[in-house]
Amino acid sequence: LGWQVELAYNQEVLGENGTFGRSSYKDILLVRYFQKALRTLNPWITDAQVTEAQNTFEKHLSSASLMQINEEKYAYIRDGIPVTEKKPNGQTEEKRAIIIDFQHPNDMERNHFLAVKEMKIHGDLYRRRTDIVGFVNGIPLLFIELKKNSVDVQNAYTDNYTDYLDTIPQLFYYNAFLMLSNGVEAKVATLGSKYEFFHEWKRLSEQEQGSVALETMLRGICKKENFLDLLENFILFDHSGGKTVKILARNHQYLGVNEAVKAYEARKLNNGKLGVFWHTQGSGKSLSMVFYAHLLQDALDSPTIVVMTDRIDLDDQLYAQFSQCADFLRQTPVQAESKEHLKSLLDGRSANGIIFTTMFKFERGEKVLSERRNIVVMADEAHRGQYGF
Repeated sequence: LGWQVELAYNQEVLGENGTFGRSSYKDILLVRYFQKALRTLNPWITDAQVTEAQNTFEKHLSSASLMQINEEKYAYIRDGIPVTEKKPNGQTEEKRAIIIDFQHPNDMERNHFLAVKEMKIHGDLYRRRTDIVGFVNGIPLLFIELKKNSVDVQNAYTDNYTDYLDTIPQLFYYNAFLMLSNGVEAKVATLGSKYEFFHEWKRLSEQEQGSVALETMLRGICKKENFLDLLENFILFDHSGGKTVKILARNHQYLGVNEAVKAYEARKLNNGKLGVFWHTQGSGKSLSMVFYAHLLQDALDSPTIVVMTDRIDLDDQLYAQFSQCADFLRQTPVQAESKEHLKSLLDGRSANGIIFTTMFKFERGEKVLSERRNIVVMADEAHRGQYGF
């Protein structure tokens, strides 16, 4: 898959000019690659700004939980790190320094993918050796724990991963993907997930029969384009219910949402119809809609997304889910209170945004609500809308 693979066990030399440039076994950010990425991806950056960006990226509140630290780091990974820019008039302003080039996943000058086997990592009290840690531009984003094929995958969770959380928590400050496998079976999740929320990654495309073996997961997630696509567009932090949950799209959501984006790009061939995205019960339909709405904003210039349901309780439920993900969507959704309100929202001068409405705000034989071409309608369980009315 084009990653540089290195064995660290009994081979790693510490020091600035050592194997990975680590000064101590406690270090987890590979500064050598991180600083190179800062300079390559931000040609304007000064030495002082490189130091500032690194300090910002590495520091955290001592009182912060592991999840809070991880969420803060994720925002920097996705959106860049703020640095201070001095203006000629003596004033300062904030500028963002990017640390991963999401647009060019395979450009090895811009994105350095490194997988390190058997790396020593020391905590304050304990010393551990990890199976595989994957770094992009020096940032440890991937953790893989492997077992013999005669051992149950769950052992990787209970015996190793949970132990590392306690003993070397710094390994997970920046982590995006946790993989557990015994070769025959493989599961993936994010920080904070209980074992039952580790999922399989069976298919590389929708047409495939599917396999739960490790190879399928590695090809599906660690292919460079997929890895950066998942990192940028398919991870979100949900703050509902008073606690933070980090969510990674499941295999069917990732494939389905990307198929739906392709359908959008080919909309003229299908007379504006985008098709049907089928879900079984409990398979995360509302989150698929959130991921899709997020990606449509890139695919479309300031789109208006209308989410239509045919029950008020479903409208409220979906609206609440989207509201919880407002940071991820970079906007707050609006519920249309009446037909007139819906029309005014669609006519609005800056009529981008996400609007929730119910089916019964429409009637047969009515005038067209809007002639604009950049409106996407997502109908959820609005079956009456499919009877030819």
